[in-house]
Amino acid sequence: MTKPPPPHGGDQPHEDATSQRQLLCGPRWHNGKLWFLDIHDKRIKTVDLSGSVATVLELPFIPNSFGLTPEGTIVVGDAFQRRIHRLAGAALQQVADISGFTKFCLSDGIVDAKGRLYVGDIGYNFFDPAAKPVETCVIVLVGPDGRASVVADQLFFPNGMVITPNGGTLIVGETLGHRLTAFDIQEDGSLSHRRVWAQLPSSVGPDGICLDSEGAVWCANPEGKDSVVRVRAGGEITDRIKVDTHAYAVMLGGPERRHLFICMSGSHDPAEIQRNPSASIQVVEVEVPGAGMP
Repeated sequence: MTKPPPPHGGDQPHEDATSQRQLLCGPRWHNGKLWFLDIHDKRIKTVDLSGSVATVLELPFIPNSFGLTPEGTIVVGDAFQRRIHRLAGAALQQVADISGFTKFCLSDGIVDAKGRLYVGDIGYNFFDPAAKPVETCVIVLVGPDGRASVVADQLFFPNGMVITPNGGTLIVGETLGHRLTAFDIQEDGSLSHRRVWAQLPSSVGPDGICLDSEGAVWCANPEGKDSVVRVRAGGEITDRIKVDTHAYAVMLGGPERRHLFICMSGSHDPAEIQRNPSASIQVVEVEVPGAGMP
């Protein structure tokens, strides 16, 4: 994989790290590789900067809400059964059933420095054209011991999340609310002091997100003409990147965390994905490195 020149503004991505995958989400930079979910292939995979792709784990369910503990342990959600699993040795172990707190399907999630998982739900059947989105979604906190509780509610499709470098703030993208919402993280993991971190235009529905060292958030925007945007607190959009398909998730990684990995696909519809798997990862080198978690 050759190193692309730094982009400015709306320059195009320069590299294709993977191709002909199904639907790639949850990218995480860990131990010199990008880890990610290939959702409909039911696998956790990695890719390095040479473009070499490997399967780390085959799953018996469609996953979402993927993360790695500080020790490198895999934590992953069964999206539709809404159960959380942790890899123990070579075996997956269920640590929590959060179906009683959540509806229809899990969305994205994040593992913090204490190994706790924050995970959102979608709240309605988005595959059903007659179903209407709901503004009653939640974020559930799952501790390493499996104890679970709702720590935020009344959210409009909570999706990608980041945690600031000091561990004190969680920012979540509300995809259908067209905003980034912030919370203070308490010592016990509960969330408080909810506020709108950035109200976005209706053309931006943040999906996967990542944080840089200037405190700005990169947002994948699958339905917008600007596929990826960089947002400052308050809502100023400083950078825009266009790709020729839908961007679903982003992650800053690489040796200096200046590689912006963009997970893309022509569709999120399972039937269309089976007919025409088109997911890929492209990479843009940016000036401001990544920070915080994931």
